[in-house]
Amino acid sequence: MGVRVTFLGAGDAFSAGGRCHASYLVTAPSTRFLLDCGPTTLLALKREGLPVDLDAVLLSHLHGDHFAGLPFLFLEYLYQSPRTRPLTLVGPRGTAQRVGDLYRCMYREIAARELPFPVEYIEVDPGTPVRTGALTILPFRVPHQQSDVSLGLRVSVDGKTILYSGDSGWTEELVKQSQGTDLFICECCFFHTRVDFHIDYPRLADNHRRFGCRRLVLTHVGAEVLARRGEVALEVAHDGLVVDL
Repeated sequence: MGVRVTFLGAGDAFSAGGRCHASYLVTAPSTRFLLDCGPTTLLALKREGLPVDLDAVLLSHLHGDHFAGLPFLFLEYLYQSPRTRPLTLVGPRGTAQRVGDLYRCMYREIAARELPFPVEYIEVDPGTPVRTGALTILPFRVPHQQSDVSLGLRVSVDGKTILYSGDSGWTEELVKQSQGTDLFICECCFFHTRVDFHIDYPRLADNHRRFGCRRLVLTHVGAEVLARRGEVALEVAHDGLVVDL
């Protein structure tokens, strides 16, 4: 098998339509990693019968519906699926502090004890490529938060390239970064509402031919999109969708 992407959660922060929170499992010959890790990630992995043993988690930004599943993974690796090998966490500046704060808030006594496996944090800056294991990652800033940094991620692994918008308003950078990619996982929160920190479907419909990806899949879908699903011509993800590249 080549590179496979499983959509563990295609919903927004409100779990519109009963969808799980943002998380995408990438399984490649050389590695297995997540793009984002929302609170329902462990649930989705087990529901789909997928391995929980991961090499890395790549975080687009530090909103709860995108990273609050990490403490549950830590517990899994402590008690249910013990591990000793390192887990790599890649995210924007401040990731190590925020993940640690969240873990201590949720499980104070457990978090006071050292984990039996190393957590290796790689905090990235927009525009600066990084390499970890088999992954080459280009993070770039997208418009979503006012002060904290939100990232889009262009990730290459085993000869395939995936573009992930994270949470983002419309930006021409998505057109640029999509060129030559095998899969573009793009957020689509709204239909008739237009804001500068999330993308609406009409804007994607107007611009989708400009994307240079082999396949475009819309995710992080909100209630507006689901309510007008019959008007959406582009591919929309559902929990459990599998894409082979």
